[in-house]
Amino acid sequence: MSGSVFFLHMAGAVALLLWATRMVRTGVERAYGDTLRQRLRRTLGNPLLATLMGLALAIALQSSTAVTLLIGSFAGLGMVTGLSGLMAVRGAEVGSALVVKILSYDLSLLVPLCLVSGTTIFLTTERRPWRQAGRILIGVGLLILSLEMMGEAAAPLRQSTIVPLIVRYLSGDPITAFLLAAAVTYVFHSSIAAVLLLTTFAAGGIVSPELGVVMVLGVNLGSSFIAPVLTRSAEPAYRVVPLGNLLMRGAGSVVALTGLLLFGTPVAFLGTGAADQVIHAHIAFNVFVLLIGIPLSPLTLKATRAIVALNPGGRPEEDQSVLMAETSALDTDALDNPQQALANVTREAVRMCETIEFMLARVLDLYEKPDKQAISALAALDDTVDKRHAAIKLYLARIRQHDMSDREARRCQELLSACIKLEQVGDIIVRNLLAHVQRKMARGVEFTPEGWRELSNFHGAVLGNARMAFNLLVTRDAETARQLVAEKDHLRAVETATNQRHFERLRKGTERSVDTSSIHLDTIRDLKQINSLLATLAYPVLEDEGMLSASRLKSL
Repeated sequence: MSGSVFFLHMAGAVALLLWATRMVRTGVERAYGDTLRQRLRRTLGNPLLATLMGLALAIALQSSTAVTLLIGSFAGLGMVTGLSGLMAVRGAEVGSALVVKILSYDLSLLVPLCLVSGTTIFLTTERRPWRQAGRILIGVGLLILSLEMMGEAAAPLRQSTIVPLIVRYLSGDPITAFLLAAAVTYVFHSSIAAVLLLTTFAAGGIVSPELGVVMVLGVNLGSSFIAPVLTRSAEPAYRVVPLGNLLMRGAGSVVALTGLLLFGTPVAFLGTGAADQVIHAHIAFNVFVLLIGIPLSPLTLKATRAIVALNPGGRPEEDQSVLMAETSALDTDALDNPQQALANVTREAVRMCETIEFMLARVLDLYEKPDKQAISALAALDDTVDKRHAAIKLYLARIRQHDMSDREARRCQELLSACIKLEQVGDIIVRNLLAHVQRKMARGVEFTPEGWRELSNFHGAVLGNARMAFNLLVTRDAETARQLVAEKDHLRAVETATNQRHFERLRKGTERSVDTSSIHLDTIRDLKQINSLLATLAYPVLEDEGMLSASRLKSL
């Protein structure tokens, strides 16, 4: 086999591996994403549980980078402490390494089973969870198939005369091998793909176990750069966890490489086969970093925050308000075409949603770090919402009603009602939540750790439901609508439990709870009201699908 043909076959196998991994991750996120996020929010308060949850999430999503970005966003929203976030990511790295071990077994029989069952499920049902389950099975089947393709593509390399020269050079220059593995991993954006490729070469006798262990450390270095680079332009709070992971995992790989260069590479205790030794080295390194990270996490967190403070990044609030004030999508030339006009209104309503989402996400930061300038800038965004709302109302009124079908007329009323609800949400954020921020700032009080965690979790749930509602405005997906209404009932129970815990702290006479009691309860009430308003966006969809009774959601 010529070099060009080998690279073509190997590139195809790696591309299929990356695509299959993405299919599995997408299926899990779409089917179980909200459930996973809610469970994650409930466990992140405890570093040990956070570690275990991070491990489980990495196995489910088959990507430690995806978990790092998710945890980083929770930390940015104040829903998780930096310490718990770092430990959750440490668990995710171990989980990602375990995925490699699972995939190293002979799973060839699963390829036809997963492909047949997954395709059958995906094509024979319209129910969203089942279709995503089919997507996951297809992804697993393609993933295993890609591993077989990599093994077949690498087999001819054993007879190559050039490959031994390259391997011999890398074996004599471990630093170059280390950096090469890091670069390849960053290009793949997947440590799982990089380690599996390395395992394939080791199993074929192309790469020695000693060189494989060195390159595994390079894989971990390259993987630790992915999340910090992806979040480099985010606000400081969102960059703490990814950058902390880089300091721990990246620095750990450099330290481990130094130890190997000084004392040699002990591969005997890692297993008997070369492939097993590479995989076990990957697992052992991440377990080692996890154990070392337990005592070093506070120091790492402090150093990370200091580094982030040197480059604040993000966008000032004034710039955000300018970004939100984009040109209107309400083209007056389309008024004679109701279908096109309603599509324009949908685009403009989506822009309202983007503004509301930013306001809702940003307001919790102001609870933690009140700032008069930021409060004023956020309040100014409500004017943008009001202007878009007024423009949409006038535009809808000018659409030629007699040219509308019954369906278009219902859509017109649905969009008008949705924009009214969005405008009301903006008013609650500015007139109520920002008022609570100002009260907190004027009094100089602080929430208890338990109270702040409850507020953060409640806010995170509302924000997640808001994004679901905004998506629903475009997709009109019945299953999403049903889930949104179900979340409304769930949040009512969460509110009751939260208030009970708050009153229990008041009974115990916790001073900080007394000082912040009214702010705490009023914030929960206002967030619940926002959630209720947004949940109403689901009703027109459920009504069209016949899933609403006169007063309650039908049980299926």
